Amino acid sequence: MEIQFILNKKQVTAEAGADTVLLELLRDLGCKSVKCGCETTNCGLCTVWIDGKSRLSCSVLAAAVDGHEVTTMEGVEKEAEEFGEFLAREGAEQCGFCSPGFIMNVLAMFRELKNPGLEEIKEYLSGNLCRCTGYMGQLRAIRNYMAAKGYAAEDQEVEA
Repeated sequence: MEIQFILNKKQVTAEAGADTVLLELLRDLGCKSVKCGCETTNCGLCTVWIDGKSRLSCSVLAAAVDGHEVTTMEGVEKEAEEFGEFLAREGAEQCGFCSPGFIMNVLAMFRELKNPGLEEIKEYLSGNLCRCTGYMGQLRAIRNYMAAKGYAAEDQEVEA
């Protein structure tokens, strides 16, 4: 079936089978930041935004985005690069395989939550798995990013 949607601010027309998941279609369209990690909606590696909300593209049929807007990390490259620098400074990017999905969720969190506290951050990002770095470096990177962006950080203390 033919579907039309906006992908990273550009109108796209694509062919998708009735059982094609969005993850597969996006990768076929060149969005290599969207990765398959678990196929069970448990890792967060395939996170994209559909109409501005974080979604796991492995759990969405491609046909469901017909008429909608989809954003991958390729569509927020400058923002993603800026936050990625904070991850790198904390040594929290390691192999980088999980970074695109994690970054997409972090950026979505800042769009959705105003000045989140540490517990809100942990809850919001609980679906993102990282096998290399653990989570302390990621949390420090978020705290430092928040400080650079002028967010208050009273309860943002993260152990070393």
